[in-house]
Amino acid sequence: MNGRLQRLTSLFRWIVGPLLALWAGSHWNPWVGLALLALFVAGPPLAMLPHFLVLRFIPPAPGLPTAPLGDLLQAWWREVVVVTKVFHWQQPWAEHREPDFLPPAEQARGRRGIVFLHGYSCNRGLWNGWMKALRARGTPFIALTQEPAFGSIDRYAPQVDAAMRALHERTGLAPLIVAHSMGGLSARAWWRSQGHPFDRIHRILTLGTPHHGTLLAKLGTTENARQMRGDSEWLNELARQEPPQVASHFDCLYGHCDQIVFPAETAVLPGARALHLPARGHLQLVFEPQAFDRALALLEETAEMNTAQRVSRAG
Repeated sequence: MNGRLQRLTSLFRWIVGPLLALWAGSHWNPWVGLALLALFVAGPPLAMLPHFLVLRFIPPAPGLPTAPLGDLLQAWWREVVVVTKVFHWQQPWAEHREPDFLPPAEQARGRRGIVFLHGYSCNRGLWNGWMKALRARGTPFIALTQEPAFGSIDRYAPQVDAAMRALHERTGLAPLIVAHSMGGLSARAWWRSQGHPFDRIHRILTLGTPHHGTLLAKLGTTENARQMRGDSEWLNELARQEPPQVASHFDCLYGHCDQIVFPAETAVLPGARALHLPARGHLQLVFEPQAFDRALALLEETAEMNTAQRVSRAG
């Protein structure tokens, strides 16, 4: 569904919009046409700018300074580039360009796989760059488009479970989950639906996930947006039902220039390993080389290493 909506949006911005501007310029006034053209081309990037500038007035996360203006402007421009790429090409037109990679059992055995979970209003095309690179490495993966796009996060659990089982059965190893934004909550909801079995999951790498909600979700009206509000009963219940050792299975990448998930500390689970990335917007976290490198490092971690880390933190 979200792919179709994004195709319509992309067509309107880049084809219908300029044609309307051309028609208005020729039938009314050239300046009107130019103004409309500027609105379609430059309007969305300029509309994003206040989302970054407001972070100057958000109390910083513990241990972090307030985001410098230069970092915010840098993050804004990077975000403009990746948002244009993702929402006007990868997701609307190339959602299935990179198919899931499940090599024959004799090749996949012993090679830990990855399940990819996208965020709100996105689809599996978000991970095209990751999937291409992992296929070249021979790493098995499954990338989901979570449907319904605007339903309850709990409804994604069966899709996640099917992907986790398929990779586990093919490789013989519990998969790694890599999740952006809402996808991290999908991972937690799936794990809850299974009773938090530790043998089903290797680790979960979240990129800008609103683990404790985000202020921006107060503007959302869809069911999954309401669930991501910081004071939502859904988030509170999710946290109450998790055993204490759950967080030790998480790596949380976050940044204080994230214009979607803020305050910044909401993207970190207490007890998880955390990595702060400066001057990066929300979607840019997916395209950050450190995120991909962290995923590769997690694939090489053994179950024994994870167990030792949990015991150390418990002590």
